[in-house]
Amino acid sequence: MSNVRVAGVGLTPFGNTPERTGRDLFAEASIKAFEDSGVPRDDVDALLYGNFMGELSEHQGHQGPLMAEAAGIQAPATRYESACASSGTAVRDAVMRVRNGEDDVVLVGGAERMTNLGTAGATEALAIAADDLWEVRAGTTFPGAYALMAQAYFDEFGGEHEDLAHIAVKNHENALTNDKAQYQRAIEVSDVLEAPQVSSPLGLYDACPISDGAAAVVLTSEEYAAEHDLDAPVAITGTGQGGDRMALHDREHLARSPAAREAGTEAYADAGVDAADVDLAEVHDCFTIAEVLALEALDLEPIGEGITAARDGRTTADGETPINLSGGLKAKGHPVGATGASQIAEVAKLLAGTHPNSSAVEDATTGVAHNAGGTVASATVHVLEVTE
Repeated sequence: MSNVRVAGVGLTPFGNTPERTGRDLFAEASIKAFEDSGVPRDDVDALLYGNFMGELSEHQGHQGPLMAEAAGIQAPATRYESACASSGTAVRDAVMRVRNGEDDVVLVGGAERMTNLGTAGATEALAIAADDLWEVRAGTTFPGAYALMAQAYFDEFGGEHEDLAHIAVKNHENALTNDKAQYQRAIEVSDVLEAPQVSSPLGLYDACPISDGAAAVVLTSEEYAAEHDLDAPVAITGTGQGGDRMALHDREHLARSPAAREAGTEAYADAGVDAADVDLAEVHDCFTIAEVLALEALDLEPIGEGITAARDGRTTADGETPINLSGGLKAKGHPVGATGASQIAEVAKLLAGTHPNSSAVEDATTGVAHNAGGTVASATVHVLEVTE
């Protein structure tokens, strides 16, 4: 099987741009990805595109061919929907298509337009990623669901809101130098603790924002990269996917993420690495507690100890394993269909030394991207490595 090279990446700024359409956003990200890669559009064999709520935010289905047109390519195009893991799932399939020789060049990415719905409309749209019959109709929203998970964690392992506050502070600090981040401003622990409560124990600064944005990544086979003399030193060497029961009340544990553990175990084995080899990671911190659960599921922290990782400095930019150097979903933003592909882009740039925060991980060779859908009923994990 061919190694899969990250030939180029493109991101729009993430933020509040309700006037921009999904196709406009993805066109911008694609232009940047093609410029970064040096790959001609005519060489693209397929587009795999992630989007979650296009039918609700833009009254637009059948987005694959629409986004191929926006990207300026003529190739078969497929839209992927797996809630917030939509483009992470698209990346996984893109990797497998290149590996098995079906394609030499794949454009993979995603976009989401959300802010035009307003806060109430976006919250309602996001809620369809939960179990409608047993959760949504009972009034459960994702802030409430993750609050239940946070309280379950505190009950089982200990910890307090201040521990979570350090995660928010860390990720805002990381976003300061990321010109694509929605929130490029620092916050203090006191800001988090004094913010309005959303759902106990979580407050406003424990949650990621509603965001518009797009991400695009050009993936190629190793043979294509060599033949065309591409500057593509980073490869996706491992891929994994996991699943869990949809509704929280059907799960054995609320304070763990079996889907992420399954995906991470598969991705590590696929790449021939283990957690000790990981130098940095971008994880799905839609809420601060989600970062804790991700770290433990990926074996980057022991079970029950991830809660203090940011507070004790283990996951800060100068820590043992920097987490979310992009700012994460918390500060960079979370246009849900774009998030998984954007994590790949951020890790690739960090490893290649072209990211604003690459100086924090100058000797890094291995990174992980963890993307989750819903309350982690879906998860993908990818291992990226410097291969030359």
